[in-house]
Amino acid sequence: MLPKFEDFLYPFLVSLKDGKKTLSEVKDRIKKHLNLSEEDCVSKTKSGNTNQFEDRLGWARQYFRRALFIDIPQRGTYELTQRGKDYLANHSSLSIEDLMAYPEFASYAKRDVNKKDSTKSTTEELTPIESLKSAYKLINDDISEELLALVLKQTPQFFEKLVVDLLKGMGYGGGNEDYGLVTQYSKDGGIDGIIKEDKLGLENIYIQAKRWTVPVGSREIQQFIGVLDGKKASKGVFITTSTYAKTARKCAEESTRKIVLIDGKQLADYMLEYNIGVSVKDTLYLKKIDSDYFDEVL
Repeated sequence: MLPKFEDFLYPFLVSLKDGKKTLSEVKDRIKKHLNLSEEDCVSKTKSGNTNQFEDRLGWARQYFRRALFIDIPQRGTYELTQRGKDYLANHSSLSIEDLMAYPEFASYAKRDVNKKDSTKSTTEELTPIESLKSAYKLINDDISEELLALVLKQTPQFFEKLVVDLLKGMGYGGGNEDYGLVTQYSKDGGIDGIIKEDKLGLENIYIQAKRWTVPVGSREIQQFIGVLDGKKASKGVFITTSTYAKTARKCAEESTRKIVLIDGKQLADYMLEYNIGVSVKDTLYLKKIDSDYFDEVL
């Protein structure tokens, strides 16, 4: 029988004790630490759709990321942060309650799932459907944040392609693969991508993409507006992995051009919604009684 999720936490941490490891190496070390058989590792959840071992491993990784115990220096590779090393040096076990001592994890663990509707009594429990929706949002929020972290590790050229793929995925360009392009990197003239709204190219949407960690200011928006003026363009989309200063948003709002600003959180949420960089892992169908069926006159 597979151990409960909490029992995976300490072995996960121990597996990284002597340096960075790939996901495959982490799995092997956890299997050995918990003395798991191959049969244990292929067992499914009650629904039969999810591998229990992979599920527990994935959530352990998420918990450690939230508690700032581990880092992902590159895709599929994990290593301990200084906080993780310090904990491991002074403890021989680890529980969720131990992680709650760290404010970053505590803030994450207490949000959404435990949040009650403000119009309800504080002692009233969530209904099963409300609990399901809260859990769904929590999972998606986790994936969105991980998506953004992965995007920040990519090259500027990759990011420019990503934003064009996203806009095409959202339906811009009429669904035609040839109606969206990334401009030549060294000669983009302040434009990182172009989406054609019609076959004749009578209306183009120009894209500026900034893979930044600092807020975008009004200066960058003013420069973008200048580029749009030079192109005699009426529409532009400015996308960043960071945020926008209030002055930047005001500058965009006051422009005679139609400019849409997308920040890092919105970017990750859109990627999740339009399946850019993600794939469907599982599908759950929520059903209800069909009263019409029982009201039929035989």
